[in-house]
Amino acid sequence: MQQPAVKSNQVNDYADVVDLEKYPIDDLDSTGGRELVSACRAELADTGACNLAGFITPGAVAAMVVLAGQLADKAWTSGRPHTVYFEPVDPAVPPEHPTAHLVRSVKHGIAYDYIPQDAPLRRLYASDDLMHFIAAVLQKPVLFRSADPLDALQITMMGDGDELGWHFDRSEFSITVMYQMPEAGGEFRYYPNLRSEGDPNYPGVQAALQGTREGEKVMPSSSGALAFFHGRNAMHRVTPVVGATPRINSVLTYGERSDMRLNELTSRLFYGRFTPA
Repeated sequence: MQQPAVKSNQVNDYADVVDLEKYPIDDLDSTGGRELVSACRAELADTGACNLAGFITPGAVAAMVVLAGQLADKAWTSGRPHTVYFEPVDPAVPPEHPTAHLVRSVKHGIAYDYIPQDAPLRRLYASDDLMHFIAAVLQKPVLFRSADPLDALQITMMGDGDELGWHFDRSEFSITVMYQMPEAGGEFRYYPNLRSEGDPNYPGVQAALQGTREGEKVMPSSSGALAFFHGRNAMHRVTPVVGATPRINSVLTYGERSDMRLNELTSRLFYGRFTPA
């Protein structure tokens, strides 16, 4: 498979953001770069997720936590009940069936256009090096940053009692960066490969929704961790946050099309507004 270029000529504007000695994303052709990509691929294949502890430097993490606090009044609260598929309830099935079962999600999202261009994670998101690293790990010929002015890079805050209910992602993969874990709760739990493209596995999904722990995994996280996750066929959630310290992270959006954007309905659900192309 053709791989994207791995060494850019751009000025490195993120050297203060990433621990490049441990994670040499600026030189994927080096021995360390090749070993990093290989280790990430192996972890993804084994567990459906990859967690890189200490990827973001402590200084950059601290700056993003301060920024989240400064922008807290800009956050849009989304808290509408939904099915695990983000589709309307199927009235033809019993209420415990996965297509009718409702879950609760409450989060507070700060949109991309509120994040200053000199913010540490916005500078990193703008770098080709990170994009090439992600493409190499996911074995994609090419990736693009999102064209959405609100959803390309977001900061998500979750306070006491907030949670993300069980769900499947519509996208194949997601990339997140953790800044701050709460005092308790806020765990990322998932069932890898609970369904497939040809088998929705409703009995398995229903069992998970009713509380079985068989096959459930917990992805460890810590301040500064960058994580890859295959979420299209892995049902996952964030457990309720407990305590006064909010859970704060970012979602970095990439795709295989250069024109990738949210539709109006989803944009208004997540950010309370829509910016036409």
